[in-house]
Amino acid sequence: MVAKMKGTEYIIDDAILIKGNKIICGDSAKKASTKIEAVKRALFSFKGQVEQIKEVLDREKPESILILGTSDDMVQKIVRNLKLPEIEETIYIEDVSSPEEIAAARSARMSGGKHVIPVPTFELKKDFSGYLLDPLQIFRWKGRGSEPVLLEKSLIRPTFSYLGKYTISDNVFKTIIKNVATQINAIYKVQRINVETKQGGIMIYIDVIVEYGVIVKTALAEFKQKVSKEIDRLTAMNVLEIGISAKGIHINKK
Repeated sequence: MVAKMKGTEYIIDDAILIKGNKIICGDSAKKASTKIEAVKRALFSFKGQVEQIKEVLDREKPESILILGTSDDMVQKIVRNLKLPEIEETIYIEDVSSPEEIAAARSARMSGGKHVIPVPTFELKKDFSGYLLDPLQIFRWKGRGSEPVLLEKSLIRPTFSYLGKYTISDNVFKTIIKNVATQINAIYKVQRINVETKQGGIMIYIDVIVEYGVIVKTALAEFKQKVSKEIDRLTAMNVLEIGISAKGIHINKK
């Protein structure tokens, strides 16, 4: 809302550079394994980080940038570390949010470990595989004569939050896959499942036995689509690839 009000396309928040509603550079500090590392990343304390974002800024040449921070000191450190021009204007949260909104945000942060990143959830999915992501759309009306603003943001609970860490076992994926198979008449049996965890998500390879008489290609395509959808719904993991092989045909003797 503030970016629109001030006519800037660029936002620096959480160690990432955002243009419009897309991440164009950086890795979120929320991906850090500890709070200390997250703070350092958010301040652009790492040389590689700084070089990467400066290269993009040199290319983009933004006229203005909105920098989000939790204090004046934090914003000043970001400006110094990135060697940006001096700050022209400071807008405090109290200037643009009500006491009730601030209290609600603080409560969500402290009780549920929830953080907000100002980009749509689909933009974060590839970078936050397995994290709890919730889309957040806010329709704001700033008064008579002004244009309404639709804000798309994402709520995220990072791995270092107050609720502790969590992991998802390969057995969870295997159970989901086997359960999906029972819902498809064309699949007689799941013979083997292999799950590989990569940086951006998971890769799944499945061997199945199909029923005699079905169109195999169609059956496997349907199975693949349903497996991807269920894993996404139940685990929030980003499925990079699903490979399915028909290894045999079951013939009902009756």
